[in-house]
Amino acid sequence: MNALNVGLVGSGFMGRAHAQAFRAVGGLFDLPLSPVLDLLSERDEATAAQAARALGFRRHTGDWRELVADPAIDVVAIATPNRLHAPIALAAIAAGKHVYCEKPLATTLADARAMAAAAESRGVVTLVGFNYLKNPMIALAREIVQSGEIGAITGFRGIHAEDFMADPAHPFTWRCEADNAGGALADIGSHILSLARHLVGDVAAVSGRLHTVHDRRPVAPGSTETRAVTVDDQAHALLEFANGATGTVTASWIAQGRKMQLAFEVIGTTGSLAFTQERFNELKLYSSGGPRGRDGFRTIAAGPEHGDYGAFCPAPGHQIGFGDLKTIEVKALVEAIGAHRAGGKAAAYPNFRDACAVEQVAEAIHASARERRWIAVDSV
Repeated sequence: MNALNVGLVGSGFMGRAHAQAFRAVGGLFDLPLSPVLDLLSERDEATAAQAARALGFRRHTGDWRELVADPAIDVVAIATPNRLHAPIALAAIAAGKHVYCEKPLATTLADARAMAAAAESRGVVTLVGFNYLKNPMIALAREIVQSGEIGAITGFRGIHAEDFMADPAHPFTWRCEADNAGGALADIGSHILSLARHLVGDVAAVSGRLHTVHDRRPVAPGSTETRAVTVDDQAHALLEFANGATGTVTASWIAQGRKMQLAFEVIGTTGSLAFTQERFNELKLYSSGGPRGRDGFRTIAAGPEHGDYGAFCPAPGHQIGFGDLKTIEVKALVEAIGAHRAGGKAAAYPNFRDACAVEQVAEAIHASARERRWIAVDSV
């Protein structure tokens, strides 16, 4: 009765992260349900069989439709290319399954809205993989902002920069196609947009600029044949928040030397916060009013007093890692499904509706870049 049978679609980088988190979560947290790695789906039977053995799943299939329809499966975890998120999630919801989907939620805002509406209509639990929101330091930052410790929020500066597409010889992939929700803004920019909304609030209007630097890429490594790239390598946007604050966000996957610069500053009337994922066990806090010549940011090191950090390590400064954030994310999912089974009001954060709001901001940035004007987010 307390088992939670997991069906995983996709076994790449994020699929492995999902599997590891489902395996680890029960050993770290007191949960209402025990996740069971039951069924794994991949593009064909051979790939599925190999991945199931490697990741510890009891069964496998080469067809995700079989996984979604399987009556034994309680929750469907989606770790596929973006274009498959909507069809798999909608089928899973129709079958009454809870759904754990990687970001971005869908390749179009229309699909994202349909997914959110379907989940709400069916009453299933949904969670979207914005796992950086689960960092205990981000929880601390939100607590500081909401408590008024740094005053009224006036500004936000955010960036997500990596260099995995910086080489123009990097071959064409699904990330280079607009129909697959490719592009720096959709692929990694959604993370900084989710953080902006999480920390400051709803975005009311945007002014965006998208830039394709490498407009053709080889079809395969070393090939002289190329394909046209139809998405952005860099995205920049000005933001107006509903609470009156203003800000900027930048997304780039061609930022030479940057491996994981998911970073922000939140500026208030009496202080500021600064953070980067490259040192994600630290949060920098500035409070105004100190003696002249002695002011500046101080560094807060993550420790057991910061939320879920303590489940991993009893000592401050020893640090948790990327996989631990995914485990904290899965904890929220399992707790919400447990509450759902118990008949209570159950919601995980961010759910499909929350992720749809992030998609709406990204769509407004795309519209602004096309039309070269400010766009109200609620107009798209």
